[in-house]
Amino acid sequence: MSGKEIMFTPVNLGSLQLKNRLVMAPLTRMRAVAGDVPNPLAKTYYGQRASAGLIITEATQISPLGMGYPATPGIYSPEQTAAWKEIVEAVHAKGGTIVAQLWHVGRISHSSLHPEDGVPEAPSAIAAAGQTYGADWKLHDYEVPKAMSLDDIVRLLKEFELAARNAKAAGFDGIEIHSANGYLLDQFLQDKTNQRNDQYGGSIENRLRLLGEVIEAVSKVFTSDRVGVRLSPYGTFNDMSDSDPVALFTAAINKLNAYGLAYVHMIEPRATSAGGGEQVNEGAPITSELFRKAYQGKFITAGGYDQAMGEKVLEEGMADAVAYGRLYISNPDLLERFEKNAPLNPYNRATFYGGAEVGYTDYPSL
Repeated sequence: MSGKEIMFTPVNLGSLQLKNRLVMAPLTRMRAVAGDVPNPLAKTYYGQRASAGLIITEATQISPLGMGYPATPGIYSPEQTAAWKEIVEAVHAKGGTIVAQLWHVGRISHSSLHPEDGVPEAPSAIAAAGQTYGADWKLHDYEVPKAMSLDDIVRLLKEFELAARNAKAAGFDGIEIHSANGYLLDQFLQDKTNQRNDQYGGSIENRLRLLGEVIEAVSKVFTSDRVGVRLSPYGTFNDMSDSDPVALFTAAINKLNAYGLAYVHMIEPRATSAGGGEQVNEGAPITSELFRKAYQGKFITAGGYDQAMGEKVLEEGMADAVAYGRLYISNPDLLERFEKNAPLNPYNRATFYGGAEVGYTDYPSL
């Protein structure tokens, strides 16, 4: 079967039944309204894209302290959960499948976003290089984060479990744990950001501990075959690196094999950063080639794919599904356009973050 044929065939990722192999990647859009509640327009936005085999929501913070950018939605309050329920119902009404990506940004935040909780938290008190957007939508230097105590980690696990319970109450088909792109769980994995000397730091086994505990916490709510994990080996976004990434992420894959997950979702190092700029790690190997064979379950690949590249990786068996980001922003009917070899709408990068309908729900379908 050709890659083009494979792209339009169904696949099961654990208990998630996909009608095709196109995945809408998680896309931060910074359009939430007061109370970090998803924008009412999000019902239209996600519903327009329901022909994807799977929609992964924009990264959604599990707590106020987990917030990293202004106007990102949460999933920790009744009001947020109610808004997500309407979004899920809109996607399901069009035959779509949707999972919530659960997120805590760790040090990639600013105290103005959560003034009641103070400075951001992280595995170690190491500030990221660079600047980030505060609550005023202006750039501020990254602050030195608070190193999380063992009590903080216990609280974090409860927050992940509550977020999963809210996702289930909203009707989501599953959840994805965001352990990529230099956010909190990735900060625990990599030794540039994790310099702890307790059971969560030092050895690779210790640095993988929290990710395993998060999987176990959310699997009290969703069966593990409805839980995915996103990783970004070799990603340099958010001032990340590890002294031995092959050993680290091979060990991570081996650990994930034991959980019977729906899927692992890996980002190629050529991927565009979450901030919209190109963050290409030129010297990095192809992630799917390096780690696909180590993972015994279903595998989603992401990062700068076009149609031909996606078809090739499916035909070669290097992935079971391909995630598209920017192309889904500007082409709500991306599946139909791929099927018909139709031209694609160009995306407008200036409207990626913040705003209302423009660049969000006003891209035309065929």
